[in-house]
Amino acid sequence: MSEPKPSISHIIVNIAEQSLTLYQQNDAQYRYRISTAKNGAGNQQDSGCTPLGQHIIAKKIGADMPINTVFVGRVPTGEIYNDKLGAQHPKRDWILSRILWLSGLEEGLNRGNNAQGSCDSFARYIYIHGTPDSEPMGIPYSHGCIRMRNQDLLELFDAVKEGTPVTIVAS
Repeated sequence: MSEPKPSISHIIVNIAEQSLTLYQQNDAQYRYRISTAKNGAGNQQDSGCTPLGQHIIAKKIGADMPINTVFVGRVPTGEIYNDKLGAQHPKRDWILSRILWLSGLEEGLNRGNNAQGSCDSFARYIYIHGTPDSEPMGIPYSHGCIRMRNQDLLELFDAVKEGTPVTIVAS
């Protein structure tokens, strides 16, 4: 009896469509509305932009944590997000539920440095992460990361592994 073939998965993030699609065996399995950077696409450090190009999921953070767990510096704070907590900290950039930390694969584009300085997605802390349900989806609104609804993120998190390819395209 032969062993089953591993599922070949990859993610496409389309900034123009504000969508994230998970493909398995080249079939679209899941498609989500997302929110990328309000500053648009770009790869430079401190740009507040969502980086383009080929990436992988370098680290999965938050497995088995409750939905709406608050993370700061990739560490759970012990808080669970709710409207009251949100009202107490209106300026906070909420990172909730799970983190898929991306690492760029293209030297000089989204890995390492280029003529303008650092362009490293991993060093920029570019994540796919959850956000409060009150935050808009389908429009660019983040500080560079890819924001998702928490329930959608839990589904995606369980469907991917570290090393899963992620391609971010402008259109």
